[in-house]
Amino acid sequence: MSVRKVNSVWNGTLKEGKGNMNITGYSGPFTFASRFEDGKGTNPEELVGAAHSGCYSMFLAALISGEGLTPESVETEAAVTLGQVDGGPAITNIKLTNVTKCEGLSQEKFDELAAAAKAKCPISRLYAGGTAEIELDAKLV
Repeated sequence: MSVRKVNSVWNGTLKEGKGNMNITGYSGPFTFASRFEDGKGTNPEELVGAAHSGCYSMFLAALISGEGLTPESVETEAAVTLGQVDGGPAITNIKLTNVTKCEGLSQEKFDELAAAAKAKCPISRLYAGGTAEIELDAKLV
C-alpha cells in the first residue's frame, strides 16, 4: 500500500510559538490560538476531520458503487471535539454528518452501507480500534 508524508515545524513555546504544516498542495500556519481559541490558521484536529470526512466519503462511494450504482455526490462533514482526558488534551469525539445523493439506492441499503463505511473506512478504523502501530524515529540535534 502507499505511504504518504507530511511535514510540520514548530518554533517557540506552546503559547507564543508558531508552526507551519506542509502537505501536498497545502502549506499553512498553525498556532496556539488556531488550535485552542479562534485564531487564524489550521490545527491538527481540523486536519484529522478533513482526513476522516474524505476517507468516509470515498469509502461510502466505493460501497455504493459495489451495488452497481453511481452516487451523484457523497458529502461528509466531520466535527472534531478536542477535550480533556487524563489531564491532557485529547480528541474526545468525531461526529460525521453525511448527505448522499444516489438515484436507485433504497433507504434501507443506504443505512447499511453508511454504517459499514463508518466502521470500515481506514480513518475510522484507526481511531475506533487503535489499529495503527505508531513508530517513532526521534533525534535531538
